[in-house]
Amino acid sequence: MKFQRGVGNTGILIDDSTRVLVQGITGFQGSLHTKFMLSYGTKIVAGVSPGKGGQKVQSIPVFNTVKEAQKKHSPNTSILFVPARFAAKAACEAIACGIKTIVIVTEHVPIRDTIQIIYYASKNGAIIVGPNSPGIITPKSCKLGIMPGHVFKSGNVGLISRSGTLTYEIAYSLSQKKIGQSTCIGIGGDPIIGISFIECLNLFRDDSKTKAIVLIGEIGGNLEEVTADFLKNANFSKPIVAYIAGRAAPAEKRMGHAGAIIRGQTGTAEHKIRAFNNVGVQIAEKPSDVAILLRKILDT
Repeated sequence: MKFQRGVGNTGILIDDSTRVLVQGITGFQGSLHTKFMLSYGTKIVAGVSPGKGGQKVQSIPVFNTVKEAQKKHSPNTSILFVPARFAAKAACEAIACGIKTIVIVTEHVPIRDTIQIIYYASKNGAIIVGPNSPGIITPKSCKLGIMPGHVFKSGNVGLISRSGTLTYEIAYSLSQKKIGQSTCIGIGGDPIIGISFIECLNLFRDDSKTKAIVLIGEIGGNLEEVTADFLKNANFSKPIVAYIAGRAAPAEKRMGHAGAIIRGQTGTAEHKIRAFNNVGVQIAEKPSDVAILLRKILDT
């Protein structure tokens, strides 16, 4: 299915002008999702797989190194479909070549490697999305990742999520209710990730297209509580609707994502919901309620 691209669509982090490099393009996942991203209209200009230079995947030229790909095609964004043990090397290679937005789909990246990636990115002005991210999509403009493009609809609601599956489910629900999305960002479900809820909120605050924001959290860690603390004094004027997954999860049991484990009170769904309620964030009881709450906000 070929998707029709919009004209002059802008978004958070990616848009019509994004020039994409696929690292790990010759692997099964890399080649498969290269096909889907191209079909959506994403401007993929090159791929990298060490030792596979000179090949083509879906007519996209493959290079041995990011440096070679950068010299020939000037990508500004990279997406990684590389094995976990090579993720740090691949991400740092892209950063060293001046690529400023890097999406890491790879899961099970060692925590020490993730810390190395994030530190190197911060020193070089790059943004890391993930690891364990489903990607980013600006509907009708650019799809960078493994998300099913047909469930998204272009509009004015930004979406930030820790969960890939819930991103698709809630986006589909919004689209069915004729509530389109400006950009949807899957920040990843690992204990340590690059771009955070707060950084995404700041990007959406400055985006004139975005009128409201959906925040999809889950049990484990303190990302949601830290975000609520930020909102206390942030003078954030755009309405936010949140859904927190994992209300029935037992303590000390890991549920799905590596970061989804409760220890003590911090990390429970109840604690996160209470923190958001205290700063005026509306909470959906179930995924389908997100669209209902947003419709009331947008129609006001």
